[in-house]
Amino acid sequence: MHTIKQTMIFGFLLILSIGYSQTKQTHTYGVKDGEELKLDIYFPDNFDQNTSFPTIVWMHGGGFSGGSRDAPDETQLCQEITNRNYIAVSISYRLTRKGTKEGFGCDCPKEVKLETFQKASEDYLDAVQFLIRNRGKFKIDPEKVIAGGSSAGAEGILNAIFMKENWFDSKYEDVNFAGLISLAGAAVPEIKIDKINSIPAVFFHGAEDKTVPYETNPHHFCEKNKAGYLVLKGSRSIVEEYENLNQSYFLFTSLNGKHEWSGIPFEYLNQIFEFLRLTLEKKKFLTIEINID
Repeated sequence: MHTIKQTMIFGFLLILSIGYSQTKQTHTYGVKDGEELKLDIYFPDNFDQNTSFPTIVWMHGGGFSGGSRDAPDETQLCQEITNRNYIAVSISYRLTRKGTKEGFGCDCPKEVKLETFQKASEDYLDAVQFLIRNRGKFKIDPEKVIAGGSSAGAEGILNAIFMKENWFDSKYEDVNFAGLISLAGAAVPEIKIDKINSIPAVFFHGAEDKTVPYETNPHHFCEKNKAGYLVLKGSRSIVEEYENLNQSYFLFTSLNGKHEWSGIPFEYLNQIFEFLRLTLEKKKFLTIEINID
């Protein structure tokens, strides 16, 4: 059963082509800890050197220990994005928990988790800064950059947006975002959400997610006596702050869902892009909540 709450009803009328032929470029945006960090840029078929395009910069999931920027789902998502006349970018970042004994669960100390989040956010912001500083070459509109990520990637982008000044002072003052897409993401409780950074936001989350909390709860639901006990603000808690600020959001909740909602919701892309079109291009105010059992 679907329950839908929204302040404005709209139709999802996008008619999309099926073909996936677009130009892809790979660039190195930084070197950290001896590792070249790369990003893939996908350009739409109608790419015009005289036009700047809105851009979605995607951060893959994988618990900061796995996943890749060019995995099949990430590749398909980038193809879907370019079909909608956006530039798509999928980035690599430091997988600081790869091969570690503690992983990223309850045995991973809180301080290490915070450092992991901060490094991932730094990598993400470095990638976006690289794109903005080369916007003439890549034809990216710096006023229309949308952050997106899944699971660990969603944690990376949410902290990058809402902890940017706290963690990095003015290092990324040239980096701003027009919107965000978070799939099963959460952020540290110290995030500051205000009228400026509460950009139109899309959240997908399972209410029974025991890995990344849907509300304000411990990461992995670790007990207080565990080294990895760290409270995070999930999608529902972030949306509550958006509601208080009277800002646009789209919250999709699977009431019985778990962490599988970190997967890319291809069947809902039309709804996501219509929300972005109306809020970013048409400057409409929208608050949408969709609940499924």
